[in-house]
Amino acid sequence: MGVSGSGKSTVGEWLAQVLDLPFADADDFHPQRNIEKMSAGTPLDDADRAPWLEAMADWLGSRTGSGAVLVCSALKRRYRDRLRQASEQLFFVHLDGSYELIAERLAGRSGHFMPPSLLRSQFEALEPLGRGERGVTVSVAGSPDETRAAVRSALTRAGVC
Repeated sequence: MGVSGSGKSTVGEWLAQVLDLPFADADDFHPQRNIEKMSAGTPLDDADRAPWLEAMADWLGSRTGSGAVLVCSALKRRYRDRLRQASEQLFFVHLDGSYELIAERLAGRSGHFMPPSLLRSQFEALEPLGRGERGVTVSVAGSPDETRAAVRSALTRAGVC
């Protein structure tokens, strides 16, 4: 979980490969109207996110017991709660970085429908992992290799892998 540009896809694809688990990117679950709205620079609201969350919950629910890696912003606790309803064993890795760092990374990214202009709204919506949520927060301030090593270490300490 984390804001756009935090490295979710990079880390998630790697983790799925290491753990030999199915991988899915939340971007692939968005209805076309959501992609169009974000591409136009308009943040999504909860009504926009509802079908997206349901599609991801269905995907997770179909993999209960076998494991999977889903990369998703999951910015608000209520979004994470909905995903947990589909899979009680869900464990979140919050990839965390400063606004300045993520904005710099987004400025160098191309080919994605999420414009850098929406980053501020994501930081404003972000509710970090809270009490009672299974998960860890990992800094993305280092290199991708350092982030992957920190994720692996955190998951090992948590007994997830």
